[in-house]
Amino acid sequence: MNLQQLRYICEVERQNLSISLAAASLHTSQPGVSKQIHLLEQELGVRIFERSGKRLTGVTAPGRIILAQAKEVLRDVQNIRQIGTEFTNEIAGSLSIAATHTQARYALPRAIKQFTGRYPQVNLHIHQGNPTQIAEMVESGLADIGIATEALALHEQLVVMPCYQWNRCVVAPPGHPILKQKTLTLEAIAHYPIVTYDFAFAGRSLINKAFEARGLTPNVALTALDSDVIKTYVGLGLGIGLLARMAFDPEQDKNLRMRDCAHLFEPSTTLIAVRRGTFLRGYMYDFIEFFAPHLTRETVDKAMQRD
Repeated sequence: MNLQQLRYICEVERQNLSISLAAASLHTSQPGVSKQIHLLEQELGVRIFERSGKRLTGVTAPGRIILAQAKEVLRDVQNIRQIGTEFTNEIAGSLSIAATHTQARYALPRAIKQFTGRYPQVNLHIHQGNPTQIAEMVESGLADIGIATEALALHEQLVVMPCYQWNRCVVAPPGHPILKQKTLTLEAIAHYPIVTYDFAFAGRSLINKAFEARGLTPNVALTALDSDVIKTYVGLGLGIGLLARMAFDPEQDKNLRMRDCAHLFEPSTTLIAVRRGTFLRGYMYDFIEFFAPHLTRETVDKAMQRD
């Protein structure tokens, strides 16, 4: 048994049992991955994956246990490497951040600017996805840090810390009747087609909850994964937009007008997450504090120990 074999089985699982995708991700050959998996199964005396011909179709019961342990081993190896690197080169390395489009576009730039100014030798990578995808990226080690809304808290393998709260606004083209409402209500919003976030985003559930509490069924004409797409289609006249307040910029969105509607919805909380048991390098602590100043190194360490 070797670390390469453990990496192979974990990557195959991550790639939905596709050996070809796993091989491409690992920059190796498909036959090489298959051979190493067979050798590991022979050594252990059990099948890790279920098969139909040459195709993998599932994970066996012992395979699930082996994969869980393999992931722990690989995490421990990564932590050992991080410790060595931390004490030999404190200002260079890499940092991978997974975030939703809205967070990456509107909340991250300030922290990124601070970080790159402090750590110019750190290679920074930003991945985008919905909250579930972000959680999976952090759990798998593809990302060091995840930033999204409430959904991250549902994943037990993550240490999750609150950053800040935000709420929503309505956007519409100039002259739209919704902008003339003296007091903005859910009933008024429900009267028009709505362009808002996809169901994959946790904040969407709070929108639905507010309408349901008033016995209303909103006319959701179009959903999208990011705020810029929502604003684009609102500008084309497909409906009024319901999006994060931070995503509206009067200077950049001159073709639209905005009404705050924080009084109509529960606030959402942006969370930052790291994988449980991860060794955080010094610059990772600094990035977290740049993004959420109240999350000092001491605060983060307490959260890691508590969870």
